[in-house]
Amino acid sequence: MNHKSRTILALIVGTFLLSACQNIAPVTSGVGSNQIAPEQAFSEHLQIDNKQLASKLYISDIKSRTNNGLLEVNAILTSTYKKSLQLQYQLQWFDQDGFAIEVGKSPWKALELHGMQAATATGLAPSNKASTFSIYVREVPKKFFKF
Repeated sequence: MNHKSRTILALIVGTFLLSACQNIAPVTSGVGSNQIAPEQAFSEHLQIDNKQLASKLYISDIKSRTNNGLLEVNAILTSTYKKSLQLQYQLQWFDQDGFAIEVGKSPWKALELHGMQAATATGLAPSNKASTFSIYVREVPKKFFKF
């Protein structure tokens, strides 16, 4: 192997090692809003299975703090839709390595957003190991809230 080939191989291996050390967001199911609107600052935290709904909603701000050793989050969900949206949201918590904490134990909470309105989605981590989160949002089918 000549010097040029070794240099190229060393660059490839170095690049691979550096990319393996990056902090990668946890893999989750559904359509992330970052796939639809990557320019939005907090899009990696929002998970929506419905592309049509994902185009109508984004996180405009996130505030977090530690409360008795637990991560507490306030995320502002903002609608870009002119009509009302009947939604439910659920927070999923992840540790520093990207592993989910207490999967499926967080309740779905109701949230109604009127045209172009913003509302706060809140959550308190179930464990002091939580270092990040995702907010899952789904639309409540209209047939479920008609009387």
